Amino acid sequence: MNKAFVKEPNGDDEEDDLAQAGAIIPNFKNYIRPSGLQKLKDEMLRLLDVDRPEVVRIVSWAASNGDRSENGDYLYGKKRLREIDRRIRFLTKRIDSAVPVDPSGREGVEQVFFGATVSYEEPDGTERVVTVVGIDEVAADQGLVSWISPVSTALLKARVGDTVQIRTPQGLLAVEINDVNYDHNA
Repeated sequence: MNKAFVKEPNGDDEEDDLAQAGAIIPNFKNYIRPSGLQKLKDEMLRLLDVDRPEVVRIVSWAASNGDRSENGDYLYGKKRLREIDRRIRFLTKRIDSAVPVDPSGREGVEQVFFGATVSYEEPDGTERVVTVVGIDEVAADQGLVSWISPVSTALLKARVGDTVQIRTPQGLLAVEINDVNYDHNA
């Protein structure tokens, strides 16, 4: 078959990268805490103001050295520049679609909503603490779980003292909610 009619991946396909990263989901709210949105903005500014200009400077210098086909600085620099530009496009779309939600306004609420820090006890007595955050803020090792994760969907709208069923790979896990609070530093 003629190559003109075959789409081969070239590693630069922006739409494939964004779809794989979960960036494009139709009719989907991209909830995020104000601190999470600020981290995305800070990363984009760093890429635009520090990383990208430095790589452009290196690529420009390497290009001035002559033969580009065997110039490692030039080839690596161009690849790094594409990676930075791809990340900037991704961050731009995430920031544009972000719906900031400030959980600190939910003071005194005992029900689990976005931004809640929830303490719950598993049947074996293990106590876990998780915070319900946006998909761009997830850090499982820090107890930050996405509001669309199985843990969060089970916990949402539950109250202190409720027992909820969390769907795990091993089956349903019944947990009891011990505490719900909303961190003012989020």
